[in-house]
Amino acid sequence: MYLMFKHLHMTFAVISIVFFIVRFVWRITDSALLQKKIVKILPHIVDTLLLVSAFALCFVISQYPFATGWLTEKFLLLIAYIVFGVFALKKAQTRAGQWGAFALAMACIYFIVNLAISKQAFLLS
Repeated sequence: MYLMFKHLHMTFAVISIVFFIVRFVWRITDSALLQKKIVKILPHIVDTLLLVSAFALCFVISQYPFATGWLTEKFLLLIAYIVFGVFALKKAQTRAGQWGAFALAMACIYFIVNLAISKQAFLLS
């Protein structure tokens, strides 16, 4: 069970990250593709499946955010990633703001991946 949920989670994470990057490129190039219905719906589906697989993994390994340091950090970084992603894709009105929010979102992804690999909290150890 663990390996199945782990691989599902990793797959949805990669799809989510790649789609975030693609949508950011479309945003900075003012592409009309961002207005397509599927582009507006698909991220919600993928991210929901990503979260469901995360919950399943927590259950299988019996480790949970706010009880395990590295998962708490991962959860908090996920919240930060979502906020920065919203600014990068929707809220920021200047190119500098868009790029800044995108860079911060990507930094969150970097630290989330490091936490997933090391399972060692950086701040809450």
